[in-house]
Amino acid sequence: MTTEPTLLESAIAKCAGAPRPLPLHRYEADELAALLKAVADPARLQLLTLIRASEGGSACACDLTPSVGLSQPTVSHHLKVLTEAGLVTRERRGAWAWFTVVPERLAQLARAFGQDA
Repeated sequence: MTTEPTLLESAIAKCAGAPRPLPLHRYEADELAALLKAVADPARLQLLTLIRASEGGSACACDLTPSVGLSQPTVSHHLKVLTEAGLVTRERRGAWAWFTVVPERLAQLARAFGQDA
């Protein structure tokens, strides 16, 4: 019986044959570090994947809170961090805030590890 490779195993397999990226300039390293810091939290990673997988690529904050099992203020904080890092955009629709992943920022993370997004 075979099992599907994990996300980490897939990433390692893809990276193994990838050409080495050029060294980063300091400003690029600073920007990448800010992005990595923003996603270096399990709740924020979970929120990113939930938003990205949502119908239409957008998710209402009201739907995200129960999905991650955290309080509304905590989820709002994590969404603010993701928004400030440019990983998601926030749009007000009536009384609710809707979030959409910014594909270019995810691609920037992928390129940092030698992946084409």
